[in-house]
Amino acid sequence: MNRALRNAYLQAMQIDSWALRARPAGAGAPPGEVTAAAWETLARQVRTCTRCALSRGRTQTVFGIGDRHAEWMVVGEAPGAEEDRCGEPFVGPAGQLLNAMLRAIGLAREQVYIANLLKCRPPANRDPLREEAAECLPYLHRQIDLLRPKIVLVVGRIAAQNLLNSDAPLASLRQQVHRFGEARVPLVVTYHPAYLLRTPAQKRKAWDDLKFAREALARG
Repeated sequence: MNRALRNAYLQAMQIDSWALRARPAGAGAPPGEVTAAAWETLARQVRTCTRCALSRGRTQTVFGIGDRHAEWMVVGEAPGAEEDRCGEPFVGPAGQLLNAMLRAIGLAREQVYIANLLKCRPPANRDPLREEAAECLPYLHRQIDLLRPKIVLVVGRIAAQNLLNSDAPLASLRQQVHRFGEARVPLVVTYHPAYLLRTPAQKRKAWDDLKFAREALARG
């Protein structure tokens, strides 16, 4: 997404644009505190968001969780029923599989930052509508801006298509290093853990994707 379009999204959603600036000696809060405040501002905006109809059926929003200084960011599609109840992404069986996938490449859940494209649960866990994704996408862009990960692992077709602005099937988006945003963050796509639970024969391909992502990070 180019700077003008990104800024238009942020402005439309009343999210302050953020940029790192040099701080004069003795002036203002330390950068770490500024970043913490920016995270809390964004979390509050998500908690009170009513930009689409999903806000009327949620128990609570599901903002994201993990290390806010992580090198790895994992992005899924939308909360399910368990996530809606507890306010944390990937906590059900799909979350357990995601944890196992991360452990397989030497990462604990606590070492990554996990978020979803949508912050509210679609009814009956249906696929997000395009307009719902469009309303929520700037929040995810802002999270990526604040986190500044070294690599983004996107799980699932809907999240991948929205982040890459593509209608391509997931199979054709795999095994490539995409570049996201102005910082050109490496982005790798794989299958959603919920899909792998339904289709365990694809786990080998997901393992190949995880290794590919790890190698992409190592290459810088």
